[in-house]
Amino acid sequence: MKLVITGASGQLARLTAQRVLEIVAPRDLILVTRTPAALEALASRGVAIRYADFAVPSSLPAAFSGGERMLLVSATDLAARTAQHLTAIDAAKAAGVRHVVYTSGLRPEPPNPAVVAPSHYATEQALACSGMSWTLLRNSLYADYQAPEAAQSIASGLLVHNRADGKVAYVARADCAAVAASVLAAEGHVGACYEVTGPEALSAAALAVLYAELGRRPIAERRVDDAGLVAAMVGTAGSDDHLRYGAELVASFGRSIREGYMSACTGAVAALTGRSPQSLRQVLSRAQRNVMEPPPVSSSTSSPRDVKA
Repeated sequence: MKLVITGASGQLARLTAQRVLEIVAPRDLILVTRTPAALEALASRGVAIRYADFAVPSSLPAAFSGGERMLLVSATDLAARTAQHLTAIDAAKAAGVRHVVYTSGLRPEPPNPAVVAPSHYATEQALACSGMSWTLLRNSLYADYQAPEAAQSIASGLLVHNRADGKVAYVARADCAAVAASVLAAEGHVGACYEVTGPEALSAAALAVLYAELGRRPIAERRVDDAGLVAAMVGTAGSDDHLRYGAELVASFGRSIREGYMSACTGAVAALTGRSPQSLRQVLSRAQRNVMEPPPVSSSTSSPRDVKA
């Protein structure tokens, strides 16, 4: 059974590929990416690395050829990804793919206000009408993405948010990868929709307590509305459209949390992988150690410009 993973140079897809290779032989894995050179190490193990770009529809059929089950990792261009996903679904069907596993988000159906929700929902609907079998992995917000917020809160002594009392069971990216690998590499899961979450749903007030414990300093919680959060994030750089877009994206997640769309807390990680999910504390503690103790660089083989984050 040939397995396909899209966006294979990305963090989630790459972690998933590593887990899949613990289950299947390299010859049974096809990794599709815009940057094949980034996956040379896996190519040397016998994994098929194929070029494709969702923005170039003609590149997709050959890349998916021979695949039977495919992990469609959601693309990063929010403005274009609905069309890109639909094109990828059509190409997968034309290439003979039988089953698609899609990395979606929690409760993407309208009127979820998160900016990412409409593209997730449209992709889910397209899969349902595709004629292929499918599985949905509705991943919670990544615990890994809380590291910058934690660091900023520790530095300032303040957590500013628009989540009110809403809660999220933040999930480690590595746990999402383990779930994706388990589902992709096994027959079945047809028509299943899994809410993939961390072990504990946390409010912003609980986050402030956690950040304070990690930073060993008091952290106050300040609740604002959506506009107030955008203004706080943009600051004096009000004319920076890129920064404002990012702030509005974050605010949309906060509103989604506030309105209860992100509140799921399930046992899917343990049920599908046989291991307990990592807690947010574990993920942040590891990130904190990595910042304080960067890996050593050999002066004989590298210069500062060679070191990648």
